Amino acid sequence: MPLLGFQKFKKIHMIGIGGSGMIGVATILQKRGFKVTGSDLVITDELKELKKLGAKVQIGHEPRLIQKTDLVVASSAISKRNPELSYAKKSGLTIIPRAEMLGTLMKPYRSIAIAGSHGKTSTTSIIASIFNAANLSPTYVVGGQVLSVGRSSNLGDGNYIIVEADESDGSFLHLQPDIAVITNIDNDHLSFYDSNQEKLNQSFVSFAENLPFYGHIFLNLDDLNIRKISKEIHRRQITFGFSSKNRFQITDAKLENGLQKFQLIDHNNKKQYKFSTNLSGRHNLYNVTAAICVAIEENISVKDIAKGLANFRGVGRRFELSEIYFSNHPHVLIDDYGHHPAEILSTILAAKEKFPRQKICMIFEPHRFTRTQQLFDDFKKVLSRVDFLLLLDIYPASEKPIKGISSKKLASEILKNHKNVHYIGNKDPMNWLHENHQDFSILITQGAGTISKLNKKIKQQWQ
Repeated sequence: MPLLGFQKFKKIHMIGIGGSGMIGVATILQKRGFKVTGSDLVITDELKELKKLGAKVQIGHEPRLIQKTDLVVASSAISKRNPELSYAKKSGLTIIPRAEMLGTLMKPYRSIAIAGSHGKTSTTSIIASIFNAANLSPTYVVGGQVLSVGRSSNLGDGNYIIVEADESDGSFLHLQPDIAVITNIDNDHLSFYDSNQEKLNQSFVSFAENLPFYGHIFLNLDDLNIRKISKEIHRRQITFGFSSKNRFQITDAKLENGLQKFQLIDHNNKKQYKFSTNLSGRHNLYNVTAAICVAIEENISVKDIAKGLANFRGVGRRFELSEIYFSNHPHVLIDDYGHHPAEILSTILAAKEKFPRQKICMIFEPHRFTRTQQLFDDFKKVLSRVDFLLLLDIYPASEKPIKGISSKKLASEILKNHKNVHYIGNKDPMNWLHENHQDFSILITQGAGTISKLNKKIKQQWQ
């Protein structure tokens, strides 16, 4: 196993240890022999697993927790006024962001980082599945639970590390991977980039330029913003997508017996490949293709690639399917993390493709006031495409409310052209579901806040 350059830091404390990016890093550190402690506001199943490995996890933030700590790793979601963070600063402790720790973990490995506005978690997980199928035993850190293993990270024995690169707070600029992927660039997390799309685009250029001169980057050239920045990236580029302008072109995509089957043409080498995936939606064809291209360039056989795709069961809260029963009537429950209009649209289109002519009910929890404000009209258009819509209150994250921006206002605007829209707010939607369940057969819980708890409640009561 590669040696790490910070072995003298024996005890590492992580503030916000339960976050989607933090817990994977914490798990790797604990397995590498460090004494990991951490704090967060709630205990999760994955944190319980981390505690079983020997990590000490406290609920709540108290300065005493970081006494005798060698290094503090802070989540970007943590307030600057956090008492542990304040104490660490006063005590002169070394404090680093999560991404810097991730970047340091990557250094001894051949590293692969997946960036993009959408599809990062799925693409990272698919690559890991393929590399496992090829017996390469990769280490990986993703921002969601890989369903086949029930966790978001794994410490492998091989030379590869595969990680998700987060642009939401600019932290992916701490990473210097050997290989990178950019899936797409959309108008998300603009509040961090001063509501400036060009500033966001340039951050992806900087990310790409962080690669060593011998590295290479995979780009979805179907994406408008990626096409704009591709001329500014001075690293070897390998392109993929449906357009014939890409080196790897997706063709003949079709749905057969629940599988998406497609052909991949390598225009440079004049080769053709046939693959299939059990993942739904056009957006997942991009994710799968990105993973395939990385594997081909790393000389993984087509047989192992196909095996890795077949073994891949998906990622938690990424179009995660369950069967439920309302009063003995079968329904399909889809749980999805997407909180940007483009992601929500992908979920809806995938559901309509997989379950044609079925009525869809979506329960949506908007995420952040700033995002709702910036993309208000886009949310109106996308959310109008389901048959029934239930809107929960906006999940604020760390934001303060914005006057005139609310789920109630969003519901009233959609109601002007859609009769089946219901503002639920902070009320329990279970009564409405019970009374109206015969009107639809597909139920989608959509969003990145606390709506996953509702999904679990629905399963418990109706499965």
